[in-house]
Amino acid sequence: MTGLDRNSVRRTAVLAGAALIVGLLPLASAGTAAAADPDPVPVDRFEGEVPFASQPAEGLFTWGGDADDPPELTLAERSDAPEGAKVLAGDYDISGYGGFTHDYAADQPGHDWSAHKGIRFWWDGQDNGKKTAFEIKDGGANGEASELWTTSFTDDFSGWKQIEIPFGDFTYRTDYQPVGGIDQVLGLTQMWGYAVTLPVGAPGRFAMDDVELYGKADQSLRASVTTDAAVYPVKEGGTASVKVSVATTGSAPIDEPVTVAYESAGGTAESGKDYTPVKGEITFPAGTESGASRTVRVPTLRDRTGEAAETVPLKLTVTGAKAPAETPQVVIDAHGLPYLDAKLPVKKRVADLLSRMSLAEKAGQMTQAERGAIGAGGDIAAYDLGSLLSGGGSTPTPNTPAAWAKMIDGYQLRAQATRFQIPLIYGVDAVHGHNNLAGATVMPHNIGIGATRDPALAERTGAVTAAEVRATGVPWDFAPCLCVTRDERWGRSYESFGEDPALVESMETVVQGLQGDRSGRDLKDDDRVLATAKHFVGDGGTAYGSSTTGSYTVDQGVTKVSRQELEAVHLAPFQEAVDRGVGTVMPSYSSLDLGDGQGPVKMHARADMINGVLKDRMGFDGFVISDWNAIDQLPGDYAAHVRTSVNAGVDMMMVPYGYKEFSATLIDEAKAGRVTDRRIDDAVARILAQKFRLGLFEKPYADTSGASAIGSTAHRAVARQAAAESQVLLKNAGSVLPLKKSQKVYVAGSNADDIGNQTGGWTITWQGSSGNITPGTTILQGMRKAGGDVTYSKDASASTAGYDVGVVVVGETPYAEGVGDVGNGNDLELTAADKAAVDTVCAAMKCAVLIVSGRPQLIGDRLGDVDALVASWLPGTEGDGVADVLYGRRAFTGQLPVTWPKSESQLPINVGDTSYDPQFPYGWGLTTLTNVPGGGTASLRALALVAAAAERAGAGTVARTAVTKARLLVQQKIGTAVTAASAKPFADADHLLLTGHYADAVAKLTQAYRAG
Repeated sequence: MTGLDRNSVRRTAVLAGAALIVGLLPLASAGTAAAADPDPVPVDRFEGEVPFASQPAEGLFTWGGDADDPPELTLAERSDAPEGAKVLAGDYDISGYGGFTHDYAADQPGHDWSAHKGIRFWWDGQDNGKKTAFEIKDGGANGEASELWTTSFTDDFSGWKQIEIPFGDFTYRTDYQPVGGIDQVLGLTQMWGYAVTLPVGAPGRFAMDDVELYGKADQSLRASVTTDAAVYPVKEGGTASVKVSVATTGSAPIDEPVTVAYESAGGTAESGKDYTPVKGEITFPAGTESGASRTVRVPTLRDRTGEAAETVPLKLTVTGAKAPAETPQVVIDAHGLPYLDAKLPVKKRVADLLSRMSLAEKAGQMTQAERGAIGAGGDIAAYDLGSLLSGGGSTPTPNTPAAWAKMIDGYQLRAQATRFQIPLIYGVDAVHGHNNLAGATVMPHNIGIGATRDPALAERTGAVTAAEVRATGVPWDFAPCLCVTRDERWGRSYESFGEDPALVESMETVVQGLQGDRSGRDLKDDDRVLATAKHFVGDGGTAYGSSTTGSYTVDQGVTKVSRQELEAVHLAPFQEAVDRGVGTVMPSYSSLDLGDGQGPVKMHARADMINGVLKDRMGFDGFVISDWNAIDQLPGDYAAHVRTSVNAGVDMMMVPYGYKEFSATLIDEAKAGRVTDRRIDDAVARILAQKFRLGLFEKPYADTSGASAIGSTAHRAVARQAAAESQVLLKNAGSVLPLKKSQKVYVAGSNADDIGNQTGGWTITWQGSSGNITPGTTILQGMRKAGGDVTYSKDASASTAGYDVGVVVVGETPYAEGVGDVGNGNDLELTAADKAAVDTVCAAMKCAVLIVSGRPQLIGDRLGDVDALVASWLPGTEGDGVADVLYGRRAFTGQLPVTWPKSESQLPINVGDTSYDPQFPYGWGLTTLTNVPGGGTASLRALALVAAAAERAGAGTVARTAVTKARLLVQQKIGTAVTAASAKPFADADHLLLTGHYADAVAKLTQAYRAG
């Protein structure tokens, strides 16, 4: 007998036995059961009906922490298959994490599982005692942008066993959510599939079969009782109104009565003294519509003495439905205490509040968690958390300004349940506009802002960013990055304003754009945010190959410099930031090696730099926030990580998913005396001072009055100007640019019509992505809006005949941090498709090539065939700005913020280097202004006299104008024939200009002129 025949006989016997049992049951009972339970609904039979595929198609796919972690899957024929002929089988050997997923098709609606009791499947037990996690995917846009709900089962059996999991057993996953979580409600009406996470640490095998939905959802799973909030703050003597509602999955009326008994009990408030106790019962009869509500009122009493906040839990006992996940709390607001008096100086408010706080409360203020880690938010009060953040791509659903404000207000409400009602400070990485928010105004990345050489414009971009960020309830921005990029192989180089510390310092007007006045008096305004100078110090100088983080090559590596170079290049921008009143500073992941025998030391451990230089010498009075889990990179055990970083001067720790462990460990270290009370008080005082300056105690909730301006025409006009001024014209043979509207223009290239590529990393998600990810105008769209006669062929496959000029827009796709390091799957070469597009178009007509990228791309081998070359950087959402200079509405005025190399082997190459022979020098940038001066050396002599006189008289504007004229004159002579002899003095001149040495700058330009 074949295996298939034996299997058929086995299944027939099972079915026959089941029929016999049913026949012995009373008819009424059997009939009732048949009517009550819906038929099982297959999810996976593993007979081949669901392919191995990934989004957007429906399918099974594997995943893992590295290349070895994903399991090997197959649809294997098994004679003992519980259902059908095949099962899903696999082998695994997982060191990090790994498993597999079944996602439904993303181009179809999610599935409705709400009629069923749970999900079940057959598992071939190995009796290994290990736990396997099983997750289901609820809500969101698709299976990879949903909410994860998890449970597990233990493999403590042999052979096939049917695992049944009621939906009520699943809990919201708190350690990871693909989109940071959605609403923390298992709705079951929009389900996207499931995932299995396999055991780690030893090789194994598994087999699985017949995943299906089973049973009927009883009302206690389908119906739930909720309250309109978890926390109800009320002024002393006021009455709290708690709205109690009943709701059902699918919004059907309830079919059985639901009762809710309520009683005020427990808490820190005293019954009869602080509030009038309440007790009673609410009944929602059968047939009550989903969403019906009743109100319970809890009166509080006035005793006229100043005191901390007090809590009155309202205990709810529910019959016939699922009870609320947590007990709602009425909170009698803190009142009459000095720290609450907004008229007192900040120092007095801080001192009063600090004197009242416990060690646990202080530790909470020093702790920052990721929003996706805290579920519904109960841990905010439980751990007295001081701060939350949204990491890159951690957004509410939907990703709208209103949803952001509602989400953050919900978290702030939770903080009101703490003893002193200290508000949270919420932070985001808004590094080029409110870049996590769909529809926000996205500015050019800092490398483009540096190219503008326009400090006033930099300040305006910061002001727009601050206004859009604060209007969504976020008072804190992890920007600007003040790194001085010294090696463009670094995946973060576009976060820098440039390679010259003088250029970086000049762009720090952005701090005033974000914060307002240096004194901090504007921070409470609804269009200002607390800024963060990052990453302290030297992250732009990490050496290629020095990183020890995964496959990174540069990022998070070692900066090996002398103390003199550290001061002159990397520390100088931070002194400027401190002088400008920046509110927070973030240390770098990188290590610093000063050649003093210590070797490389992680910046989060460098007390000499954080306490000694930043706080003591520079006089920084804000607070220091760690980078994401950065303390985990320090040597020693976790306790060592905590005490080392805190004692080094880090005041608040970004521990996204490890906030409980950090807080507990800090408390233990303090009790043991390894972290002093004085150090903790200093850290907490610094944090509280900024919260007071931001006005959060008086106005903790979002002021959305400015929300209508998010992505507005006025804001986009600033980004459009920044995009235009950031364009650097490197070559313009035959005056190909600007274009004329009468010309027929052939547009090609991968980055001509891609808003995702144009905005780069840190846009909507951490790494960014190609495609139509946020509203904006691509370069192609901008050219069309400018009135150009434009034809577009992305790969230049369309006929090139009959055109006056071609514009080929090429460059990079998005990346962020070390993921973008050269050598980590990246290089500085154009793709084969981009090279082909350049070759095709430039062979057929006059052409301009625009390079949309975060760093220079190597194009020297094609430079002779290109008539015009433009460094477009990453211009943001406003491609109109690029079109403005292409069509002459604005002149090209941008200058290179970094040196453009001839080859990768030249890197690192920077202004001031002894050996300096680039493709284009630092500061290079042709102009389409018509008033480029002539006159050669005679004009240069005259300009030198003007610059010297203006410098002596302190007339900076006149002096800078003279240097600019000299620079344009020199560029006109050199053209593309840049030599080492002309490049070095040319680049040095731009540094001298930025440092106010105007006469010397003209002298260097004269030297470059003679060499050219």
